[in-house]
Amino acid sequence: MQDQTPESLPQPEAGAPAAAVAPEAPAQADSTPSLEDLLKAAELKAAEHHDAWLRAKAETENTRRRAQEDIARAGKFASEKFATEMLAVKDSLEAALTNGNQGADALKAGVELTLKQLAAAFEKSNLAEINPVNEKFDPHRHQAISQIETEGEPNRVVNVLQKGYALHDRVIRPALVVVSKAKGA
Repeated sequence: MQDQTPESLPQPEAGAPAAAVAPEAPAQADSTPSLEDLLKAAELKAAEHHDAWLRAKAETENTRRRAQEDIARAGKFASEKFATEMLAVKDSLEAALTNGNQGADALKAGVELTLKQLAAAFEKSNLAEINPVNEKFDPHRHQAISQIETEGEPNRVVNVLQKGYALHDRVIRPALVVVSKAKGA
């Protein structure tokens, strides 16, 4: 690079105005955007944001709608697994009814097999039996029908009139029970 000193710079000719030779300064008005340009840019940005908002809103609505459909479908077909298991039990009962030439022993064996199928279906579906003989009475799992005086500890289940059932640890039918009470109480 060459060092430019005032002597090395082009000198104005005699009679020429000084501004003609001096380097031009950038025009202040040209570098600042006009208000119209600023407004157009702001309108474009607002339109972009509005479009993005509309797309996000539509996506949210679609997600909500799909979730509602999934919930409805899950509720509608929640018992499908259990119903499939029950078909084998129904088939066994129908087969027992169609065969009229069977003796009492064969009928009993068929009913026992059908009961095993039913118990297996209950187990697969997490449907547990509540049979609380000799357990402490629990009002959340048992329904006391009556009390009888007995020897031993009071508030124990003495007899189960009807078994209860729990689905995934939620009681869907409490066991109907007879509860012990202390003698003379």
